[in-house]
Amino acid sequence: MTHPALFEPFEFGKLHLDNRIVMAPMTRSFSPGNVPNSKNIEYYRRRAAGGVGLIITEGTCVNHIAANGYPNVPYFYGDGALEGWRKVAEAVHNEGGKIMPQLWHVGSMRKPGCEPDPDVPGYGPSGLVARGKKRCHEMTEQDITDVIEAFTQGAADAERLGFDGVEVHGAHGYIIDQFFWEGLNERTDQWGGDLVKRTRFAVEIIKAIRARVSPDFPIMLRWSQWKQQEYTSRLAETPDELSEFLTPLVEAGVDIFHCSTRRFWEPEFEGSELNLAGWVKKLTGKPTITVGSVGLDTAFAEEGQGEFSEAKTVDLDEVEKRVEAGEFDLVAVGRALLANPEWANQIKADGGTGLKPYKRDMLMELV
Repeated sequence: MTHPALFEPFEFGKLHLDNRIVMAPMTRSFSPGNVPNSKNIEYYRRRAAGGVGLIITEGTCVNHIAANGYPNVPYFYGDGALEGWRKVAEAVHNEGGKIMPQLWHVGSMRKPGCEPDPDVPGYGPSGLVARGKKRCHEMTEQDITDVIEAFTQGAADAERLGFDGVEVHGAHGYIIDQFFWEGLNERTDQWGGDLVKRTRFAVEIIKAIRARVSPDFPIMLRWSQWKQQEYTSRLAETPDELSEFLTPLVEAGVDIFHCSTRRFWEPEFEGSELNLAGWVKKLTGKPTITVGSVGLDTAFAEEGQGEFSEAKTVDLDEVEKRVEAGEFDLVAVGRALLANPEWANQIKADGGTGLKPYKRDMLMELV
């Protein structure tokens, strides 16, 4: 076996993973009618058969009129979509894998003309789509209540359908992150204010989910410093600020933090080599997932290339060293798994000899 640290089992409560490798959530837009179909089922089944310990699905839209922002993305509500997701989970489990849906609401990033109603605008905490650009609907108290309920019902449905936990998408400038970020949250009521006060929307979502699902049903939160609206943005500039930000989220019931960065090897703060996942684990004691160009030579989003940048394969020595040191617990892999469905098994067998590089045309089909 090569890279044995990546293939140690992981256990957290009732969540038992055969290894430390996670399939990162990646938007694919291959669900016509917003319903997972046989191609979606096979896509996830192949990665489970390929040795991935945990699959986190692409973002799935919660049941709110403005949740969707892109064509042909799957919903996590409605009889047809939920039955499709039940079949996905069953296929993954039949291969010995584990799977969690990522619950998603795009907020102010909603594009004009999107399903289910093209006349519905984007929704945001302050009506902003970027700093100083007020071009969408400013959420009312009722809107906030509705979105919290949509996330909560999605999590309850995930447990009912047999998923192994749920991930709440609080990263990359989407709706939860819009409440976190002072650049888009200018509210002066209980949903805005300083960094800690801006966590309230996420806190209420997590608390509501925790109350609706079983006590041992894992809740993960994906979050990021960077935003698609502004790659250089940071919620926390220091470890102390990060601790203040994380504390209410831990108290609300987050079990595992998925810490999204574009390059996993970059230190988060001066004076320490710890990356974002390393700092979150150090400050909270909670398990963390690292992500960001694992096994590849260019970041997920490189200047001039856009998202899903092309990349060649590189060795895994650095990420394995950090797992061995206990900096973080799990390692999420994205583009490398698009190129190589058997990535985990290939790494285990021979270190990945013969792995294909990631090419952008791989986004054009679901295989």
